[in-house]
Amino acid sequence: MKNHLLAIENLHTRLGNKQNPVRVVDGLNLTIRKGETLALLGESGCGKSMTALSMMRLLPPSGRISGGHVKLDGLDLLTLSEQEMRRVRGGRMGMIFQEPMTSLNPVLRIGDQIAEAVRLHDKLSSAAVIERVVELLDSVGIPDPPRRTREYPHQLSGGMKQRVMIAMALAGRPELLIADEPTTALDVTIQAQVLNLLKQLQQETGMAILLITHDLGVVAETADRLAVMYAGQIVETADVGAFFKGPKHPYSRKLFESLPDSHKRDEKLAVIKGTVPPLNQQFSGCRFADRCEQAVPRCRCEIPGWVDLTERQGVRCLIYADDPITPTLSDRVEAETHMLSRAGDESLLDVTDLKVHFPIHKGVFRRVVGQVRAVDGVGLSIAKGRTLALVGESGCGKTTVGKGILQLIRPTDGRVKFGEDELTQLKGEALRRRRADMQIIFQDPMSSMNPRMLVGEIIAEGMHAQKIGSKKDRKVRVSQLLEQVGLHADAAKRYPHEFSGGQRQRICVARALAVEPQLIVCDEPTSALDVSVQAQILNLLKSLQRELGLSYLFITHNISVVSYLADEVAVMYLGRIVEQGSVDEVLGSPAHPYTRALLSAVPVPDPDHQRSVIRLEGDMPSPANPPQGCHFHPRCPEAVTACSAEYPAETLLSETHRVRCSRIDQIQERVVKSCE
Repeated sequence: MKNHLLAIENLHTRLGNKQNPVRVVDGLNLTIRKGETLALLGESGCGKSMTALSMMRLLPPSGRISGGHVKLDGLDLLTLSEQEMRRVRGGRMGMIFQEPMTSLNPVLRIGDQIAEAVRLHDKLSSAAVIERVVELLDSVGIPDPPRRTREYPHQLSGGMKQRVMIAMALAGRPELLIADEPTTALDVTIQAQVLNLLKQLQQETGMAILLITHDLGVVAETADRLAVMYAGQIVETADVGAFFKGPKHPYSRKLFESLPDSHKRDEKLAVIKGTVPPLNQQFSGCRFADRCEQAVPRCRCEIPGWVDLTERQGVRCLIYADDPITPTLSDRVEAETHMLSRAGDESLLDVTDLKVHFPIHKGVFRRVVGQVRAVDGVGLSIAKGRTLALVGESGCGKTTVGKGILQLIRPTDGRVKFGEDELTQLKGEALRRRRADMQIIFQDPMSSMNPRMLVGEIIAEGMHAQKIGSKKDRKVRVSQLLEQVGLHADAAKRYPHEFSGGQRQRICVARALAVEPQLIVCDEPTSALDVSVQAQILNLLKSLQRELGLSYLFITHNISVVSYLADEVAVMYLGRIVEQGSVDEVLGSPAHPYTRALLSAVPVPDPDHQRSVIRLEGDMPSPANPPQGCHFHPRCPEAVTACSAEYPAETLLSETHRVRCSRIDQIQERVVKSCE
């Protein structure tokens, strides 16, 4: 116990009224050693963030801690006054929040916001404060710190904003850093930079880290130990190595089985049925029982106690109790297998030299002084019943390509041939009629639905706009669609806010299917979802493709999803496609330096896996002022002087695999030699 920096003992946190409170943290026990990284893993709604806020005593107005202890190096934080707690909060304990843009003040300069944190914990002169701010920005790897102190949050990239949040958290020289989903909204390349930064800072300062996440790959690469949380309780703790070799709790094992990868391409992903139970109830049995495939009647009437399996691994499950239950299934339940029939090569969509430029206006008379080349000459095709994944960093133009294809944004130039029609030439009623064959599923389901409309009205809106069927026919169709996406027909009478994130995304899928489209643009539809919910959506999309012959343009930065779902992959950088081919060619034998850098940054859910991350210097250049020659050359580890001369021509590596890189011959030759 001597080296425990943090010890949480029997913590109880409640939200809402005292008569029927929501037990968001219910008897939680947790320890973190000095210099250790502990990952807190679990689905949304299980209480991870509320645990962190309870530790920091930053609960919402309706929240209260009703029992337990939170001891930081022996000091019980729950006994401190608010004034005393302020010295600990941001001092001995720092916190990085999930979304940096909502955590930073948009009207204050970066330097002023970090300086505020410095003044709270150090009595320094104005000059010394400025010096300390620059030192903090430099420590988190932000280039040209003096200039950055004068900039506002909107002038920084997502990765830069997250680094500023880390700098603010480090201002008080914390012994414990709480990182709440610090990389969830970041591209894999930026995620790798942030995780590497946290590791370096930990080695330099000796601080402990509580990492809240639902990404098993991040856990495998970053953490020393982990705790799995479910419905307000810890259900398993273990060293990372032991956990990945053999998770013990049925919930932990199902999380593993839900992960998509290339080996499961012809299978249905395992899913965890149902949702996390409401926490405003007194439980009389195991909280996971209703979703557990190994449950027996005893699980519903007996509350499982904590069982220490080894000195460093424990679990909350009756399977391991003194009088253990006999599992009704094997320890690893095999996913149901569905061999998928592949569609033919008949082309549905052909995009040629697509350009979407936005004018830059300046001055009182709004003169056009330049162009933002968001999409700058993209060509791609999708066959009937096939899936093309479009991958790349945020800001490269992926979403604009999708909107340009659907004519939601009118292209500046290029051709978009859908079936026999040239969409760029269609206008008015002709375009509206054709849009029934093309739909889009947005990244954030909540913001894409009208909160004042019932779900039934939202799904039927497209049919009403296209004048499909009578009111009675549309009502019947809505019920059928809800059943098709795995929701009850009664959901039509409820509002969007009454559903979970995964259920809302299913509603968006139903809305897209309502007009019977041939092509669906899926814009990051699973990026904000837990792995179990993600598996449900991916299974749904794949089964609908098999049943209805749908084609998908799947926009994402999740490579594991690409390897499971896609037939072909196009890699995009600064408005242009730099590599394209079948999923096996691009992911198995990446040719472009940017593709290789992207793939090297993907965290693998295996702590024994040794990967060499290719570090990309700096951020993506502005599409308003792209570099001369190859757009990637300022960040490319393979670049030579000739790369800045002209944009490389397309090189065919096979009938289906093509790449744009002027050094492709030399790179391939070196790769072959290294493999011999």
